Amino acid sequence: MAEVQGIEFGVFDHIEHLPGVPLDRLYRDRLLQLEALDQAGFFAYHLAEHHTPAVHSMAPSQNVFLAAASQRTRRLRFGPGVYVLPLHHPLRLIEEISMLDNLSEGRLEIGVGRGGVLEAYFWGQESDEPTNQARYDEHLAIVLEGLSHETLTYHGRFWDFDEVPMRLRPKQQPYPPLWYMRNPETAARGGMNAIVVGSLDTFEANVVRYRRLWDQYQGEGVPTKQGTVPKIGLVTHVVVADTDEEAVAAARPAWEAYRWNLGTPRRLEAERRRLTQFLGRADTGDGGGGQPERHRAIEERRDLDQALQELSEEERRARSLRRRHPGEIAAGVMAGSPESVRVFMDEYARTGANYMVCSFQWGNLTHAQAMRSIELWATEIMSHYQRAASIPA
Repeated sequence: MAEVQGIEFGVFDHIEHLPGVPLDRLYRDRLLQLEALDQAGFFAYHLAEHHTPAVHSMAPSQNVFLAAASQRTRRLRFGPGVYVLPLHHPLRLIEEISMLDNLSEGRLEIGVGRGGVLEAYFWGQESDEPTNQARYDEHLAIVLEGLSHETLTYHGRFWDFDEVPMRLRPKQQPYPPLWYMRNPETAARGGMNAIVVGSLDTFEANVVRYRRLWDQYQGEGVPTKQGTVPKIGLVTHVVVADTDEEAVAAARPAWEAYRWNLGTPRRLEAERRRLTQFLGRADTGDGGGGQPERHRAIEERRDLDQALQELSEEERRARSLRRRHPGEIAAGVMAGSPESVRVFMDEYARTGANYMVCSFQWGNLTHAQAMRSIELWATEIMSHYQRAASIPA
């Protein structure tokens, strides 16, 4: 038996449009889900930010929805996954972060990112990657400075502030915990928790990479600025049902609907306007750009692959079977009974990760289907992996 560290569980969400479901009901149902997550002991709820012409995010103003969530939950932490910083006024964001952190009595988690150049274009900003990156860097510096000081002074390329009083301060000091999605190097360099996407093999390599880079940039064994162990987790779209067949029957069409929602409307709008510079890019959402090289942890994966050569062919084959996502719909999709999911989760625990991010309602999955998945995850799966677990070797 191999002893592994405990895993905490979070949730990633877009709040996608559902045909025939009015917007007010969509919000009410999602708040009911947050109450269930709170009662079940999930760690945090991460809400994405996307804007028109995207159709897969019906909560583009995350802070409005999260303010409601703060009053419907008591233990669940929550936050943006991520704030697209170039699209925000830094002073307003500092104020709203401070409000949310105090409204929730210190339960806010801050995810940050630069977003894609297509959304920047529709927002009326520069749509080239270098300027988009520069805006992100400057916004992040301003927000962290303003949250952690009584006055804000910053003279930059896009913004200029001189001794502006910071009347609102966050409850958590020096500011709420930080998160970055997809790129473990950026997360480690910035002292942030990390959420990544991909298969279990690429994820395991990124766990190794993230911890190595954390030690390099922050110092070996150094905690986050809030004094916690840095977290790294994989986003996984989940359907849990009583049988494998029931789960797969729900997940397969949901995955097709999710893929359409995520990419097609933006691609069609770019094509209609003949914005060919945005077609096929990973950061436009149409999926054509694939996963950037810098997110693949190539060196660490090569080292792990070399270590596997010590196993017999039979052992490698058995390991590969255990690592398949239940349901075999796509990498990043898990559809099965609790028994099938636990086989995969044993392998997940072996990666050394201390966090996992589930998505329970996506594509055309209904509120009832999502609530059933949450119930089964909480009662049949989660408690075993939240504590240090003995996993069969």
